[in-house]
Amino acid sequence: MLRVLRMLTAGESHGQALVGVLEGMPAGLPLAAADIDLQLRRRQMGHGRGGRMKIERDQVALLSGVRHGITLGSPIGLQIQNRDWQNWATRMSVEPTEETVAAVTRLRPGHADLPGALKYSHRDVRNVLERASARETAMRVALGAVARALLSHFGMEIRSHTLSIGSVAATRPDFLLTDRGAAWSSQGEQYWKAVDASPVRCGDLEAMDGMMRAIDRAREAGDTLGGVFEVVAYGVPAGLGSHVHWDRKLSTRLVAALGSINAVKGVEIGAGFEAAGRPGSAFHDVIEYDPDLGWLRRSNNAGGIEGGMSNREPIVLRCAVKPIPTLMKPLPSVDLVTKEPVEAALERSDVCVVPAAGVVGEAMVALVLADAFLEKFGGDSVAEIQRNYEGYLEEPIPDSFEEPAE
Repeated sequence: MLRVLRMLTAGESHGQALVGVLEGMPAGLPLAAADIDLQLRRRQMGHGRGGRMKIERDQVALLSGVRHGITLGSPIGLQIQNRDWQNWATRMSVEPTEETVAAVTRLRPGHADLPGALKYSHRDVRNVLERASARETAMRVALGAVARALLSHFGMEIRSHTLSIGSVAATRPDFLLTDRGAAWSSQGEQYWKAVDASPVRCGDLEAMDGMMRAIDRAREAGDTLGGVFEVVAYGVPAGLGSHVHWDRKLSTRLVAALGSINAVKGVEIGAGFEAAGRPGSAFHDVIEYDPDLGWLRRSNNAGGIEGGMSNREPIVLRCAVKPIPTLMKPLPSVDLVTKEPVEAALERSDVCVVPAAGVVGEAMVALVLADAFLEKFGGDSVAEIQRNYEGYLEEPIPDSFEEPAE
């Protein structure tokens, strides 16, 4: 759902590398590999991650589109090496191999195995699962970090945290969803630092302990757990997106982006599904105007989006993440080739990915917001965009419209 930016990723889970291209970023934006690597490290952390994260130490190589730490306006090329490739060089060889490579034919319920094999006429499920793997999201996080650099330059920040894992739910301060400055205030910074220091990325310490115990119990049982994460974007100006067509709505684009993340089965904005049980008088956010602060809302049940457009309030999005489908105690299944009953295949996997999924969610929100920002204030350089943006903030609604000259 990107309209100005163009993004591509390539690579298999155990292939040589992940590759990404992001086109449409303006010239003149400071961009450092270290900033991207920071986001990649955040994605790899979390209680419940599997053995793969002990092998990989994701670092990005900036291949193009940047010179002397500044973007050029040309396509930005990125690469992340798969350190585990050396253990899979024969099984994942691009060139034909004379060695016998065993096919994966035992199907896993809940994974892309069967529909992918049927769609592409594969007799080896590895041809599907390697690309369907959430390993691909490492490159999304890298590309999202480039988008974050643009947003940060214009005063926008994105945060996420875990709200639940399994049946263990956390509470979070209300101000996080209503205070436009909660990414920068001392109280907000203290909360978000606690989130990133938490093994499950949860700011509720009591719930954090319960989540970790639940993950440990699931691991011992050979099972997996899902949960819910929340993404909040601060400093977003009013007017990103549009009401004029369904595919230009910011809500459409954000829900599509978040729904594309592996294992995400539900997305809600603001009060979301809970709002369906309220009367309108208890849901809609009362509008106020302050001469110094401008347009204000008493609440933020709409989650910062009205009519498909941002309205200056924090943008609040939540995602439901299913338990991942690779179980250490496999479910009953069927063999793709023989059609005989079997146990589902085993692949090295995680127990719970909710904390990492929140970081991927940040990246996807960053890409959509950067795209919508460029659509609204676009230019070929950061300096040009800055002029456009400042002019809009100065007077978004003119006092009068001049009639065109005859």
